[in-house]
Amino acid sequence: LKRLVHPNAVYSIKLGNRALPERILEAVWGFFSAYALVFIVSMLAIIATGVDDFSAFASVVATLNNLGPGLGVVADNFTSMNPVAKWILIANMLFGRLEVFTLLVLFTPTFWRE
Repeated sequence: LKRLVHPNAVYSIKLGNRALPERILEAVWGFFSAYALVFIVSMLAIIATGVDDFSAFASVVATLNNLGPGLGVVADNFTSMNPVAKWILIANMLFGRLEVFTLLVLFTPTFWRE
């Protein structure tokens, strides 16, 4: 509501009584953006392999977040998934377990130059 009353005001995000540094906020947004990008790309890739939307969503949620059993086609196990979808889900398990940034660093040219 404060932003509606004062749309041009600058507010700092506080934790307790201290304002969070801009660097921490950038890191949080960076992690969230990378996670959302991996999630959306994975889900669209699995849908492109012929899996229904609900099962694609449930399988990506289960593998990327390491949540355990999925819903829909993958409720019991992943044997009904085609091999391409299984490889995408294996990559999701790695992204989820090792964190998104850790694996994305491996795909940057700067990492391989040094």
